[in-house]
Amino acid sequence: MSDLSFAPGRDNSTPIVPATARGEATRRKLMEAAEKDFGEKGFHAASVSSITHRAGVGQGTFYLYFRTKEEIFASLVKEIGHELRRRMALAVTAATSLEQAAHGGISAFLGFAQQHPGLFRIVQESQFVDEPTYREYYSHLEQGYRAGLMEAQRRGYISAGDAEVRAWAIIGITHFLGLRYCLWQDRLPEAEVMNEVTHFITRAMNLRAEETF
Repeated sequence: MSDLSFAPGRDNSTPIVPATARGEATRRKLMEAAEKDFGEKGFHAASVSSITHRAGVGQGTFYLYFRTKEEIFASLVKEIGHELRRRMALAVTAATSLEQAAHGGISAFLGFAQQHPGLFRIVQESQFVDEPTYREYYSHLEQGYRAGLMEAQRRGYISAGDAEVRAWAIIGITHFLGLRYCLWQDRLPEAEVMNEVTHFITRAMNLRAEETF
C-alpha cells in the first residue's frame, strides 16, 4: 500500500497528503529536520540533502512528500503558526479572568518560542521566500486576538476600542519579548517581567484585575 494519497488530476498547488501512519511519521521526521536546518542555517544555506540527512531518510523520499525546498519551508511556517495558535488558545481557555488570559496567552507564546529556537528566523525569512505565507502567519494571529478582544468588549470586561489595532499591538509586544528573552538570552522572562507586561496591557484597556469571566 502506498504511504501517500494522490488525488486524480491533482495540480501542483495541491498538498501531498500521507495516507498512512507510516507516511505521516516520515513526513513528520522531514518537518522536524527542516525546522532545525532552516532555524540554524537559514533558508538559502539549508538544502534538501541536508534536511534528508538530518531526518535520516533518502533524498528521493523527500520528493514523495514535498516538491521543492520552498514547499516544505512554507508548510513549516504554516504548521508552526497553527501549533502556536493552538497552544495559546488552550492557555486562554483555561483562564478565569482576563488578566490571567493575557498572562496565559503571552506565556504560551514565549514557551513555544523557547521550545522552537528557530521560530523567529524561519518566520522572518518567510517574508522573502513566500510573502503570502508570511502575511498569513501574522494575520491568523491577529484574527485570534481580535476575536477574543471583541468578545471581551461585548461582555463589558474591557473598554470599547478598535480590537484590530489592539490585537496588532499585543502581537508586537509579545514578539519583542520573545526576541529579548527567548532568542537573545535563551530563557523565559522573570515573573516580575510577565506581571508588568500583563498589567500594562490590561490597564491600557481599563481592565480591573478582579473581573472574571
